[in-house]
Amino acid sequence: MGKLNIVTGAAGFIGSVLSEHLINAGMENLVAVDDFGIEAKQENFINKPFADRIHRDELFSFFNKYKKDIGFVFHIGARTDTAEFDVAIFDKLNLNYTKDMWKFCSANKVPLIYASSAATYGNGEFGYNDDHNLVEKLKPLNPYGESKNNFDKWAIAQTETPPFWAGLKFFNVYGPNEYHKGRMASVVFHAFNQIKKTGSMQLFKSHRPDFADGMQSRDFIYVKDIASIISFLYNERPKSGLYNSGTGKARPFLHLVEAVFAALNMPAQIGFVDTPEDIREKYQYFTEAEMAKLHSAGYYKPFISLEDGVGEYVKEYLASHKYE
Repeated sequence: MGKLNIVTGAAGFIGSVLSEHLINAGMENLVAVDDFGIEAKQENFINKPFADRIHRDELFSFFNKYKKDIGFVFHIGARTDTAEFDVAIFDKLNLNYTKDMWKFCSANKVPLIYASSAATYGNGEFGYNDDHNLVEKLKPLNPYGESKNNFDKWAIAQTETPPFWAGLKFFNVYGPNEYHKGRMASVVFHAFNQIKKTGSMQLFKSHRPDFADGMQSRDFIYVKDIASIISFLYNERPKSGLYNSGTGKARPFLHLVEAVFAALNMPAQIGFVDTPEDIREKYQYFTEAEMAKLHSAGYYKPFISLEDGVGEYVKEYLASHKYE
């Protein structure tokens, strides 16, 4: 039997798409880690040929039992609610859990890829560069981003490390298998549902003179590109460190919603509402990943365009998905 490869968050959005990508690429002995009791996540894992399924609370006892048999860890699971303000939850699930994962991988010489986030960049006052020298300066806007940046800072400072490690700063990821995420699902998901229900879509107005309404922009990346980046890092093992995971090209929310209408063969009906006052001061108007480090590591695969990604997601997944 070959080594066991671990995917945490395997029932979640990115973790389930990554698992399918790895299985389709021929990876065997994939062990899924998550809380599998959540009804809305069932379809994300139920038919995948995992070697085993482990509840996230049982992972470290599993590690201790099979420590010589672990080949690679893809730590994608995390608490990702940007509207959650209980720091203790993030300390437990994002910071300390990942520290324990790192320590196991370091002691047992197991390579590790873990999920960081572009939320670490905050308002972007220091840009969106994955240079390690900038990490200490970053000022995330919420406890979720702080938990991710706190781990990045801790990881960079370690002298005991896995033989290879990469912390991936995911930008605005969208695509299939996010159906369970509720308010934290992508704008594509919410636009599709709002358009199907009302025939129109409401976006936030701009409250800055340098941005027209709807031209607030994000680096939107299709989840299948995220899986491709992770697979590349797994296979190639370039220099360890933090890597931005975006497309390197910011696109306006207006263009994203227009792509949803186009995929539905409907005329675009887009209105604008005031950004809620409680988030207005912390609302990001622009994010764009600097991708030079990943490119210099040898990743040159073209990213799926916003129009193509949204089109596939809407036509092949959302349009046929059954909503409760």
